[in-house]
Amino acid sequence: MEFVIKPIDITSGKNEVILNEEDATKMGLKNGDRLKIRQLDSISTVGMVETTKTIVNEGEIGIYKDLLEKFAFELSTGVEVTAVGRPESFYHIKEKMKGEKLTKDKIYSIVADAVAGNLSNLELAAFILAEEFVGLDMEEVGYLTKAMAETGQMIDFEETVYDKHSIGGVPGNKVTLLIVPIIASAGLLIPKTSSRAITSPAGTADTFEVLAEVSFSIDELKELAKKVRGTIAWGGALNLAPSDDIFIHRVEHGLGIDPLPQMMASIYSKKLATGVDFLVLDIPTLTRYYERGAKVGSVDEASTLARQFVELSDRIEIKTEAAITYGGQPVGHAIGPALEAREALQALEGLRSSASLIEKSCALAGVLIEMSGKATKGQGKQLAEEILNSGKALSKMKEIIEAQGGNPAVKSQDVAVGNYKAELYSSCDGYIVRVDNSQIVKICNAAGTPRDKGAGILLHAKVGYKVKEGDLLLEIYSNSESRLSKAHAIALKNNPIVCEGMLIERISDLT
Repeated sequence: MEFVIKPIDITSGKNEVILNEEDATKMGLKNGDRLKIRQLDSISTVGMVETTKTIVNEGEIGIYKDLLEKFAFELSTGVEVTAVGRPESFYHIKEKMKGEKLTKDKIYSIVADAVAGNLSNLELAAFILAEEFVGLDMEEVGYLTKAMAETGQMIDFEETVYDKHSIGGVPGNKVTLLIVPIIASAGLLIPKTSSRAITSPAGTADTFEVLAEVSFSIDELKELAKKVRGTIAWGGALNLAPSDDIFIHRVEHGLGIDPLPQMMASIYSKKLATGVDFLVLDIPTLTRYYERGAKVGSVDEASTLARQFVELSDRIEIKTEAAITYGGQPVGHAIGPALEAREALQALEGLRSSASLIEKSCALAGVLIEMSGKATKGQGKQLAEEILNSGKALSKMKEIIEAQGGNPAVKSQDVAVGNYKAELYSSCDGYIVRVDNSQIVKICNAAGTPRDKGAGILLHAKVGYKVKEGDLLLEIYSNSESRLSKAHAIALKNNPIVCEGMLIERISDLT
């Protein structure tokens, strides 16, 4: 049947189209069925049917804004619509749900159909849930990783590429802003592509965007990397491993899960797509029973995870060293895009800065330097510290900022943070025994992060600090008075920084 396109000015995020109920009945279609849309034998896609009595008339097909833009349908030309059945990949998903091992071809077909929009959200959810509850073996994870990479853009920098990645979970982890200029100053190529935050206070791309542009085409990224040896760019602008965004945004966030096989494939598919040869993988972990708010709960769990990542990296020929790092509290003192950008610049400038930020950045950069052969084992951290302390990393950062369209003369004190501020004070004399990562994230998000780049928290006390009653523990920033008030209320209620004296408990008369 031929239909007239009716544009629907809504971004749906999925391949759904709208038919009048009468047309759907004539074609034997119901909600959730599939149809193929073809225009002029050059544009075609599969859409999931929604039916209506009023939104579109008979003879019309409603196509959402993002689908129109993706396939460049001509509104003045009709489309031919035919009913189609479920793709073969649907049955492969059912096989995995039953516990069967999937071949390379079957996994590739699932990923290809996810990217093409041939699988519904429910079918995608079934695959993600199968990963969570049935699992994939390492061979299957390897196939999934390669399939996710190869269904998007692939970048060839034509030389050895170095990279750093963190599995996340710890707020304030702005170490990339030190590592990239250190590694580039050492003469190595590190075209870092990073994510934006969704639920955390700041992704690396959000933080660096305070200082310069982060959205580039592949050709622009290659030119930048060639020019200054290091970049900090947003991976979302590059169409790298597009199925990853589909799985995350259409399924994982809604279900609140992140299956280990999918997390591993997500990380390494983007490394494959950017031509990474050597990778240091940061796995922050909790080390004490009273710590809160990291993805990995113990050193033993981190060690097991590290071995799995290294096995996967061997299968896809990316040399990886996994670094298990302390994740019991935020890295540095600043959490939130502008605050973190400012703290990173302070460290590069040699001004007042956090020892944990410098320690972690130089340790991870040192691993990459040793992997490159520019330092022997155990000496990489020292070389990274020398590069940082000499000012070479700061000079390189200025080059990167300028190349990416920012002001190379920017100084840490120039970075603007939120216009409104609230404070939290200690209620007792004693020592800080816990900084709760999860509560820090909750407060920051209430203040407006990551969209409000000036929002966030500046910590004045961390674990081990001695404080007196009335001492300042943290400052909360926001560009919204109402958001700041909400964030401050959460901080007062949930006690994100725990202070205790040496006396834990008193027990006296038992009668």
